[in-house]
Amino acid sequence: MRANDQPPVEMFGLEHCDTCKKARKWLATAGIAVRFSDYRQQPIAGEQLKAWGTELGWEALVNRSGTTWRNLLPQRQHPGTAAEYVLLVRENPSLLRRPILLVDGKVTLGFSHGLYEKLFA
Repeated sequence: MRANDQPPVEMFGLEHCDTCKKARKWLATAGIAVRFSDYRQQPIAGEQLKAWGTELGWEALVNRSGTTWRNLLPQRQHPGTAAEYVLLVRENPSLLRRPILLVDGKVTLGFSHGLYEKLFA
């Protein structure tokens, strides 16, 4: 586990997201400091989104199974460039899978007990 004197983990998500709540609870129980940003309240910079899209892939980063995606106009469901993805996500923050976790400069997507146990072993 991380020592309490290490820099906090950064988590990006939505305040009322159940998965984000579970992840935050897991981190708190493990004694891991976390700095949480609700990206509806504090939008993620376009360059940061672009970097995550490059690192993780837009297919992984964007949730295509939720109602936000299904409610998009059909022509908006086929972004072809990173700039189009960034615009789409900035307009519809709930399209991002969550939570997004930054640990020592590495980005991790989603939450499961196994994933976090490996990440913080």
